[in-house]
Amino acid sequence: MSDKRTSRVIVAALTLVLVFAAFGCQKLSIKKLTGNYHFNKANSLFIDNKYSKAIAEYQAALDQNPGLIDAYRFLGESYKALYVPGKESADNKDRADKALQALQKAYDADSNNKDVIYSLGDMFDKLRDFDNAEKMYLRIIDLEPGNMNNYYIIAEFYKRYASEKKELKVKAEEMYLRRIETDPENVQGYAYMANYFDQLSPTEFKDKFDNALIYHKMRQQLEPASAEIYYTIGVNRFNKAYQLQNFLPEPEKRAAAAEAEQNLLKAIEIDPVFPDAYAYMKILYINVHAKLYPEKEGRYTEEANRFGDKFTDARTKQLERMKLEKELKKTT
Repeated sequence: MSDKRTSRVIVAALTLVLVFAAFGCQKLSIKKLTGNYHFNKANSLFIDNKYSKAIAEYQAALDQNPGLIDAYRFLGESYKALYVPGKESADNKDRADKALQALQKAYDADSNNKDVIYSLGDMFDKLRDFDNAEKMYLRIIDLEPGNMNNYYIIAEFYKRYASEKKELKVKAEEMYLRRIETDPENVQGYAYMANYFDQLSPTEFKDKFDNALIYHKMRQQLEPASAEIYYTIGVNRFNKAYQLQNFLPEPEKRAAAAEAEQNLLKAIEIDPVFPDAYAYMKILYINVHAKLYPEKEGRYTEEANRFGDKFTDARTKQLERMKLEKELKKTT
């Protein structure tokens, strides 16, 4: 999960906390009322990204009302937001320790709270504490085995460590597959799996492009009229022909180049205002076709320039369309 997405989830959770904290105040003691006051103030500061000030208010809230479990979680989130992964200063290490302490208290109070579990796992992950992070992420899957997004989170987690521990490549693939199995009709699962293979090192995993293609094709079966999928397959085939040009036999390079051309042209046929497809046609002709067929280099160079012009036109039209859509949203 990206930092931006994590922030949106946390802010949404805080909004709910602010609403529910406003009820039932008449029955609370003065200390609890004071604690709620500091807690609500801290939440507003957190939403405004004023983490240092939020920390002081969360701590004040807990001093008055140690039973505010959510305050421990967001106190930990505040310290985590200020923590810089990899920085070895004493202050930074102190922020990490305090983030873990607060999140651990929140977890001890409610060990089935998925948001708290994820927050604690994310903090271990930032500290490169693989074993403890893995325990937390797997705990989320135990709690929600039917939630396909949980498999994606841990698949991405394994992928980040795969270069250090080769066995995690297999675990990552297993989690991507489990996401697909949870909802086989969801195209995004196949896209994630294909993207995973596409991003592997071509020198280490020479079969990565063909493995990715399998899942691009599965996705295409669900969305056969998608210009974006044809484009993605075209890029995959181009990358195979170009990045593996020193390893592939000539017939295999030519076959990959032909598939790239076919799929990119199909993407353009479906969506003539698709600038990226024109851009890849240009680099395909210059970097692959002209080298595979040197006797036709002049023709491919000329065609490449033509696709370059079409890219410029399509990009201009795309920007104009985006501008118009933005203006229309303002009027509605």
